[in-house]
Amino acid sequence: MQPRHLVPADALVPADALAVPPADGSPADHAVGLAHFNSLPFAAAEAAFLECCGSLRWAHRMAAHRPYPDLGALLAASDEAGYDLAAGDIAEALAAEPAPCLHHDAPRAAHLALRAAHAAYESRFGHAFVICLDAYTPAQHVDQVLAGIRVRMEHEVDEERAVTADELRRLARSRIVELMTADPGQ
Repeated sequence: MQPRHLVPADALVPADALAVPPADGSPADHAVGLAHFNSLPFAAAEAAFLECCGSLRWAHRMAAHRPYPDLGALLAASDEAGYDLAAGDIAEALAAEPAPCLHHDAPRAAHLALRAAHAAYESRFGHAFVICLDAYTPAQHVDQVLAGIRVRMEHEVDEERAVTADELRRLARSRIVELMTADPGQ
């Protein structure tokens, strides 16, 4: 993930300070990372949450409601905070989202197709296209993004706003799990 917001230098925490031991998916692994995360200074937790969702309101709320007893409670709080976002908060989060992109070695035609699809989507809806690709292998990402844009271009503005908000919530959940289970060697 790339930084999305400027944060004060004293709020920054070295990446290895946020990392936890390698996880095998068991609740105990999450709890170790969560306990560490719950103990971070407020500004550091807020900055880390901003990497999960680019809404300052969402990140502030998530950091303020610590400590979380377990990963399930953290993810439920993330969903609840996501459902409570106003249109301006969603716009802020969307502005912070990088557009899904291709590896530089991908064929030029694929880069052009993806760029054109993104431009058409942004022209229609006024914001970046977001999609959570957790269920797909990296080799499937381009096809899923292009198919997603094609399908979602048919949506009415209100319908697409709801789908986009849901995708932002899914992305935040995925990034939270990644944050809580990161391998310190990465």
